[in-house]
Amino acid sequence: MVRHAAAAKAPKVTAPRLAPVRPPELRDDPAPDFRSGERYDGVRYGRVSADGLELSGAVFAECEFAGVSFNETQLRGATFRDCILTEVYAPVLTAARASLRDVEIGNPRWGSAELYESGWQSVRIDGGKLDYVNLRGSKLTDVQISDCIINELDLGSCTATRVALKNCTIGTLDFTGARLKDFDLRGTDFRTISGLGSLAGLVIDDYQLTLLAPLLATHLGVVVA
Repeated sequence: MVRHAAAAKAPKVTAPRLAPVRPPELRDDPAPDFRSGERYDGVRYGRVSADGLELSGAVFAECEFAGVSFNETQLRGATFRDCILTEVYAPVLTAARASLRDVEIGNPRWGSAELYESGWQSVRIDGGKLDYVNLRGSKLTDVQISDCIINELDLGSCTATRVALKNCTIGTLDFTGARLKDFDLRGTDFRTISGLGSLAGLVIDDYQLTLLAPLLATHLGVVVA
């Protein structure tokens, strides 16, 4: 008698836990005096430039940035909490070890974004075009990136929990040494992935599996004849 094995249940994938960011009533500052290590609360910045400024360790809480330019701004160790950033422009973004918590980023335009060893919690990115994003060694929790074009995304040695990339187009993805849990890549197009030994915890669809199959075969030394 032939016994049919019970159909395996699809694993449950936990989505990023995100809540809308709603800063309180904000005051406008058309000519901000940004300084390193200072704290800024409840301010709206529109179409201003922070290019080339030294803002390491600055803290922005419940602020809104609309069309602000951060080209070559030093944001190392800066903190953004309960903030909305829309159409932020930065051909060179320098924000290593930055902390983002409850942040929404809409339609960014970044060139080279150095964000390594950062801490992101409850962060949403919608739209935009990013050339190179370096998040090596970062801790990402409850992060969603949607409808975004990214040429190269470096997630080497990062810890990523409940992260979703939705309807994105990505050239190169690097997961080397990463630790992933509920990392949802379904629906995103990519050209190549490196770090194939670190894909445990990654969720992909059937089509993406066909793209990965040749890479996995090479990685494992499997000959397909």
